[in-house]
Amino acid sequence: MTRKQRRMTMIAAAGGVLAVAVGLILVALNDQIVFFQSPSDIVGKQLPDGQRIRLGGLVEEGSVERGANAEVRFAVTDTVESVKVVYVGLLPDLFREGQGVVTEGVMKGDGWFHADNVLAKHDENYMPKEVAEALKGKGVWQGKE
Repeated sequence: MTRKQRRMTMIAAAGGVLAVAVGLILVALNDQIVFFQSPSDIVGKQLPDGQRIRLGGLVEEGSVERGANAEVRFAVTDTVESVKVVYVGLLPDLFREGQGVVTEGVMKGDGWFHADNVLAKHDENYMPKEVAEALKGKGVWQGKE
């Protein structure tokens, strides 16, 4: 085997190992990757059962209902469409109607988005980047550029 053939063999072997490593990383991250969606993005779509997504928008005015056992039902809107959300647990202190919110969970066949994590904005100047981009895309952004 010539020196050039050995070098090409080593490069091919390193490329194969790198491809396997990247494949294993992608398989491992497949369950961890959560895509952000606005209400307009998911209304009318059939999302696969159990697919985790982040739903972001504004908490719709007059939609917050508190039930038994710390269950809270509200709607997230991008002012074009809205999605009903159910969440069981303690909400962040800054959670209120008309404010930006990002929820993480799954859409189920009952038409409700079942959130297991709710994030609210932390001051008056902050809006989650994904929510701001979604609102700008819909042409309803009213904040500073």
